[in-house]
Amino acid sequence: MAQNFDPVTLEVLWNRLIAVVNEQAAALIRTSFTSIVRESGDLSACIFDVRGNLLAQAVTGTPGHINPMQAAMLHFLQTFPPETLEPGDVLITNNPWQTAGHLNDFTVVTPIFRRGELVAFIGNICHALDIGGRILGADAREVYEEGLHVPISKLYRRGEPDQTLFRLIEANVRTPREVIGDLHAQMVSNEVGGYRLLEMMDEFGLETLEPLADEILTRSEQAMRAAIAAVPPGTYEADGWSDGFDEPVYLKVRLEFRGDSVFVDYTGSSPQSPYGINVVMNYTHAYTTYALKCALCPEVPNNAGSFRPLEVYAPPGCILNAQPPAPVAARHIIGHLLPHIIFRALSQAVPDRVMAEGAGNIWNVQTAGWDPRHGRPYTYIFFTAGGTGARPNKDGLSNTAFPSGIMGVPTEVVEALSPILIKRKEVRTDSGGPGRFRGGLGQEIRLTVRTDRPWMLSCMYDRTRFAPRGLFGGLDGARGEVVVSDGRRPHSKERLMLEPGAEVTLRLPGGGGYGHPFRREPERVLADVIDGYVSVGTAREAYGVVIDPVTLRLDSEATEKLRAAAKADARP
Repeated sequence: MAQNFDPVTLEVLWNRLIAVVNEQAAALIRTSFTSIVRESGDLSACIFDVRGNLLAQAVTGTPGHINPMQAAMLHFLQTFPPETLEPGDVLITNNPWQTAGHLNDFTVVTPIFRRGELVAFIGNICHALDIGGRILGADAREVYEEGLHVPISKLYRRGEPDQTLFRLIEANVRTPREVIGDLHAQMVSNEVGGYRLLEMMDEFGLETLEPLADEILTRSEQAMRAAIAAVPPGTYEADGWSDGFDEPVYLKVRLEFRGDSVFVDYTGSSPQSPYGINVVMNYTHAYTTYALKCALCPEVPNNAGSFRPLEVYAPPGCILNAQPPAPVAARHIIGHLLPHIIFRALSQAVPDRVMAEGAGNIWNVQTAGWDPRHGRPYTYIFFTAGGTGARPNKDGLSNTAFPSGIMGVPTEVVEALSPILIKRKEVRTDSGGPGRFRGGLGQEIRLTVRTDRPWMLSCMYDRTRFAPRGLFGGLDGARGEVVVSDGRRPHSKERLMLEPGAEVTLRLPGGGGYGHPFRREPERVLADVIDGYVSVGTAREAYGVVIDPVTLRLDSEATEKLRAAAKADARP
C-alpha cells in the first residue's frame, strides 16, 4: 500500500485496529479466572509497531496500565531485540520500574510474525490476585517484602511454556489457580489480537504496519500540539495533600506551556516514603499525560504520538519518582491524586475544561484469612470508589472510580467468590461537595467475613484527613472514614487483624463542588433531598434552600429571604 493514506481508508484501518484490541480485551475478560479482570476491568490491551510505539488501545483499560506499557515495550526490546525473537515466543515481567508500578501487575507481550517477519507486538497487563509477600498493602518497608519479582523473561519459547518459570510463580502465590489461569488468559488474548491483526493486514495488503503507524502517530502528535497551543502560554501551579502514612504527603506541580508543548515539573513534592505508597516514574507519567489529554483533547487517540509533546519530570528520590528498593505496592494511593492537582493548575487557564477534586484513589478491599466453605486459606480483593468532582456544567458522578476507570464488583459476585459478607452498601448522604454543580457522592459499606478464625483487612485508603476540594466557590466533599464494630478508628493504611464476627464500615469520600452553592437552582436541591443525596439541614445551611422536613416541599419565599440575607452578610 502507498505511504499516503486517503482519509476514508485511514479511518477504516484505524477502526479495524480498535476492533482488534477490543476483541483482544474481550478475550482476556472472558477467559480470566478473577473478578479483578472480569468484573472490575483492571486490565489493558494494546498494539505496538516493531519499534515499540503504542498505536492503539482497547476501550476497556486503566491509564495506570495502558500508558506505562509504552515504557515497558522499550525495556522488552532492550532485553530481547527483534532478531532474538521467534514465532511462539511470549514475554513477561512485573518489574514495577519497567512497567505498571507494582508487582501485582503482570505485563505479557507477544511478538506477531507474518510470513516469518516480525510485524507488531500485542501486549496486555492485568492485576494478579496475589503475588506472594505480605499481601497487597501499604505497610511494607522494601519492595522485596511485597512479593515475587519476575524479571523480563520468556514465558513461552517457540510455543513451548517455560515450566520452570510457571512452577516458580505457582510456588510463590497463595492463589496459584487464579494467578496461573490469568497468565494463560493473557497469553491467549494476545493470540486472539495477533490473529485479528494478521487478518486485517492480509485483507488490506499491508506488508508492514510502519507506514500506517507513522500516519497515525504523526496525526495524533499534531492534534495534541494544536490543543496545547490553544492554551494561553505561561506557567500554572497547584499543590495538594495526601494523608500519607505516618505523616501527610505534599504534592506540587508546575505546568509550563511552551507553545505547542508542555513541561510538567513535580519538584517540591515530598521525598519518597519508607512505606509502600511510593510511585514510580512510569506511573507518574501515566496519570500526568492522562490528565492533560482529558482536559485538552480527549478525542485524540492515546498513543505514542500524543505523548510526544509532553515532558514529565519528578526529582529522583521524591514520592513521585521513588528509587528501588522502595516499597510501591499501594502506588495508586498517591498516583491517582495527580490528575486532581493538574486540573487545579489548569483551572487558571481553561476553567471550563476541568473538574473539582474527587475521591481520587479507589478504596481496595483486600482481605485474607480462613475460608470455612472450602477448608483452606483465602485472599480476595475487590474495588470500591467514592464520588468524582463536579464539572463546569454537570454534577460529579457518584461511586465512580476516576482517574482509574476501574469498575466496582457486584455484591453477589464478591459473596459467591469469597467468605466476605456485605451487610450494607448505600449512597452516603451529604458526601458530595455543595456547589452550583454538586460533587458526586461516596458510599457506605459495612462488611464482615464468614469465618470462625481471625481475619485480616489490608487498608489502602486516603482522603481521611484532607477532603476533596471544590472549585470556584464550590465546597469540599466529605472525607473518608474507617470504623470497626468495636469502636476503633484504625489507621487508614495498615493491615488490621480482626476477630470472627467483627464488622468494618467504610465511608468513602465524595467529590468537591463546582461554583457557589447558592447558584444551584432550588428545584435541583429539592430533587437531591428527595433522592436522599442531600439532607434537609445541608440544603438549608449550604445551599440556602428551605425545605419542609415532613412534606419535603420547597418553601420558595423562605429560600429567597435566606439567600438574600446570606449575601448581605457576606458583603464587606
